[in-house]
Formats: sequence, structure tokens, C-alpha cells
Amino acid sequence: MSLRPFFEPSSIAIVGASPNITKVGGVVAHTLITNMEKGILKAKVYPINLKYESIFNTKCYKSLKDVNAPIDLVIFAIPAPAVPEVLEEAGQVGTKACIIISSGFKEVGNADLQNQVVNVAKKYGIRIIGPNCLGVFDPFTGVDSLFLPEFKQLSTGKEVLATPRPRPGSIVLISQSGALGAALLDYMAGINLGLRCFVSFGNRADVDESELLEYFMEDRLTKVILLYLESVSDGRRFLRAAKNTSLKKPIVALKVGKSKSGARGAASHTGSLAGMDQVYQAAFEECGVIRANTIEELFDMGRALLYQPPALGKNVVVLTNAGGPGILAADALEDSGLQVVELSDRTKQLFQRRVEEGVLPPIMSYANPVDLTAQVPSDGFREALNILLDDPKVDAILVITLHHTPFVMDDIVGKVAGPAFERSKPVIAVDIGATEMAQEIRARFEKFRVPSFNAPERAARALYALTYYGTFLKENGVLK
Repeated sequence: MSLRPFFEPSSIAIVGASPNITKVGGVVAHTLITNMEKGILKAKVYPINLKYESIFNTKCYKSLKDVNAPIDLVIFAIPAPAVPEVLEEAGQVGTKACIIISSGFKEVGNADLQNQVVNVAKKYGIRIIGPNCLGVFDPFTGVDSLFLPEFKQLSTGKEVLATPRPRPGSIVLISQSGALGAALLDYMAGINLGLRCFVSFGNRADVDESELLEYFMEDRLTKVILLYLESVSDGRRFLRAAKNTSLKKPIVALKVGKSKSGARGAASHTGSLAGMDQVYQAAFEECGVIRANTIEELFDMGRALLYQPPALGKNVVVLTNAGGPGILAADALEDSGLQVVELSDRTKQLFQRRVEEGVLPPIMSYANPVDLTAQVPSDGFREALNILLDDPKVDAILVITLHHTPFVMDDIVGKVAGPAFERSKPVIAVDIGATEMAQEIRARFEKFRVPSFNAPERAARALYALTYYGTFLKENGVLK
């Protein structure tokens, strides 16, 4: 059965709904009812709880059978031992999709209870996300089973964002861990990165990472997929699903459990075995999955793949107005397996001509890094970038635009973004700093779909992702 009812249901029941927003069922009910009232969620919402006549001004039902209407999706926010019986009732009323938030199954050694759930689901043809999960957040349809309040009140009385929902966008985030998934959503919102959909699948009694990849591979709104994994449930299926997906859209994976202690932690968290890390690394390379080492890298690579085309090779040029940062970038690029190549004679001649014409500073360096020096104005970046982008030997460019020099103003963004937009080669920007102008420059670059970072090392890893993905696509005949 299709996974569509999880994301586009026409009706949703919340078993264990509560008027108390400090409870799991209260948060979920409040969020969904609010989304329905605002018109974000088109589905009908049915709170289910024996104790209440209404919840948040919405009629409450004593059981699923009392609803007496089709229910596409049921969200479980009840103790684990009660789940099989209610799941049986869900099957009897024709429900085909259930999100089981409840914990207390295989992850704590209670495999028998989880097997009961699986057997009931198979009996009625019900698809399950979970148990022990956050479930689904789809900003386009308003489905939100996250039991995490968006706002919290501090002891001072001030209300602050606690678990913000990212704006609608093109990146899918799939997480085996619910808690980390929530933190990743917070991170996405903080850097203003748009979300296509979030899925936390927990113990994956049924729906797993492979099936989710297959689903979003065909989703037209999805451009990039980010994965947090502790293990995979079916290695062969994952290889097939990941490779087929990677041929259409990039996947970046944060796979944990590299160390012995990390593997033990993964096993105790969701009741799954992390497996040998070398096996996962080989599998990722086979199917084109780009591996991130940190949360920061996960999103840096995701942004680069979203905004820029894949690189057709590993030859990178560093264009800078400062020597030290350029050297840092060159070191970081080579540490990532990329090549900081010597410029062609023709490119050097073109630079020399611009120097003679007074367009570029006479003391600039034609080596790679190409150091325009602190004397270069914003227009000089545009001239230099156009020359480099036209060099067939150059596959990608890392541009460092330190705004601290007297001649670089905020117009630098347009001077760099314009040539980048007109070409099919990736351009990544760096502006080092943590205060107002640095933040403004980086934010403007992002609006022009040029990923911008506060350190050369981060930019180098983002370029690595673009070259890794480009190489995979070339090897498989997608790019030439």
C-alpha cells in the first residue's frame, strides 16, 4: 500500500488525545486541531479519549468505532500495552495507516509486544510508522504528529520558540532518532532552511528507511534527502533504494555507531544492530550516498546540493582577497580529496591583460589560490570569477570575500552571484566573521542560492559533496 495516507490523509484520529498540552496526546491534538482551524490541514481531526466530551473545542469520541466515518490515519499516544487492542479496532474500521508514538517495545527488550503489533497490522493490511517515534511533520499538508511544543514559557514569563517547525522547502529529513530529529528541525529553522517533510521512524516495525527513500524519490517537491541512521533493516533493499534515489536526487547520510561505544548506544536506543562501519561506508560509496561526519556537515552539504549543480570533476580554484584564508581553504580542499589545480596559461594571460587594463590589482597572484589582495573592489571579483568559470580545466570555485577590506561592500554579493547563476559550475562563498556585516553578506548569498559559510573548512566539505555526487552521476551515465 502507498505511504500517501501518512502525508495526505483526509481524516486523522488521535488515540489518547488530551486537553492537557503537557501530555503527548495534548500536544498532538492541539497542533492538529490548530492546523485544521487555520486551514493548513485539510483533514478532519477526531480526538479519541473516554474521559472527555470535547478537546480544544472539537468533539471527542470514546473509541475509533464511535467516529462512524472513514479514518485514514490513526496516531497512537497511549501506553504500549494498550496498542495491540486499539490497533485491532483501527483495522476493523478500515484504517490503513498508523503512527505509533508510544515507546516501550523492542527498544527496551519487549520484542513480543512489538511482534503483536506487527501481526495485527499484517492481518488488516495496516502500514505503521514507529513505534517509539515522533512520526511525521509535513509543512505542505499540515500533518504534524510531533509531540513537542513549538513554544515554551521561561521562568521569567517570557515565551520562546522551543521546537520551531521549519518553513516549507525542498529538503526531506528522515531520522531514526526522534530526539535528534527534533534537534535537527530546530537547526533547520535556525538557519532558515526549508523542509519538504520530516519523518522519524523509530523502531521501524514496518515502514523503514528504504521505503521512505523510494517514496520521496518519486515526490516532485523533494530535491535533497538528509538521513540520520543508526542501522538499516534490510541491506539489499537499502542499496537498491538508495542507488535508484541517488540517480535522481542526492542523499546525505549522518550514520552513527562508528566506534564500539557508539554501536552499543545505537543498539540500546532502538533495539537495532549498528553493524560494521566499513560495510556501511562501502555501501554508501556503491549507491552514491554522501556521508556527513557531523550535524553541521549534514546541513552544509544539504544546502550546497540544493543550491548548486554537481561538479563534473575535482579541480577547484580558490578565489580570495586575503592570503591566509586562501591557504586555509586550499589545505581543507586537499584534505577532502579535491585538487587545487594550477591555472592554464590562457587563464593566466587573461588575468595579466585585466591587470594591464587596470581592472585587477597589479600585485594579485595568479597561482591557486588566486589572491586578488585587499586592494580589489567588488567589480574585480566579478571579472576574476568570469575568467575562472570559462576555464574548462576548472570544475568548481571557492570564493572568499572578506568584507573587512576597505574596498569590499555589500554589492560583492551580486558581483559573485551573477556569474555563478549564469554558469553550470558550482560556486561556494565564504565570509569569515560572526558580527553584523558578515552575517548580512552570508544571508544575501543564500538568497541568491549561493551557499555561504563562515569558515573555509566548511565550504571545502560542501564542495566535496558536490564533487562526490557529480562523480557518481558521471560514473552512472547521468552526467557527461
